[in-house]
Amino acid sequence: MPQTPSPVLAESGRDRILDEAAALFLRHGYEGTSLRQLADTVGMKAGSLYYHFASKDDLLTEILRRGIDVMQTAFDEAEASVGASRPVDRIEAHVRAHLSALFENGPYTAAHVTTFRTAPETVREIVVPLRDAYEARWTEMLRLLQADGAIQPTVDVNVIRLVLFGAMNASVEWFDTDRGNLDRFAAAITAQFWSGVAS
Repeated sequence: MPQTPSPVLAESGRDRILDEAAALFLRHGYEGTSLRQLADTVGMKAGSLYYHFASKDDLLTEILRRGIDVMQTAFDEAEASVGASRPVDRIEAHVRAHLSALFENGPYTAAHVTTFRTAPETVREIVVPLRDAYEARWTEMLRLLQADGAIQPTVDVNVIRLVLFGAMNASVEWFDTDRGNLDRFAAAITAQFWSGVAS
């Protein structure tokens, strides 16, 4: 019977597996990545993966969870940085933070965006409440800006949040950080957003 690894080694191995799996899921998709391929990438036997995760679905669940954690941290940091900034600056700070989560903070958030829709139902059931909590923070921020008169009163903040998320998240498929500038990209998304909703 295989020997159980020490907690320290297990945690180190677990993180490495997650890092590599997130990158593979981002590149090849969840269905397009096999556990054998993942094991080869991290340099271990496929059976050894089960020391750390009970199944491929459990692995995906943790990656999606970490992706949300990165976004929540980015939201917190944006809130801390804006203070009493103008509404346009506040939105731009949050757009920039979300884009940073997608492109600059490892593969977890980008993998979340690209794999969530095709994740098994059992995985989605666990992750949906976490996504809802993050999206609710954006909705509340937009509602406060609307209450302060920055956003037109007739605008449905749930709809404009979906449009804003669509613009940001879709960029995972085409935006190249080696050629484009995230600050300018965030400013462009923000300008487009305000052109349609500003009072």
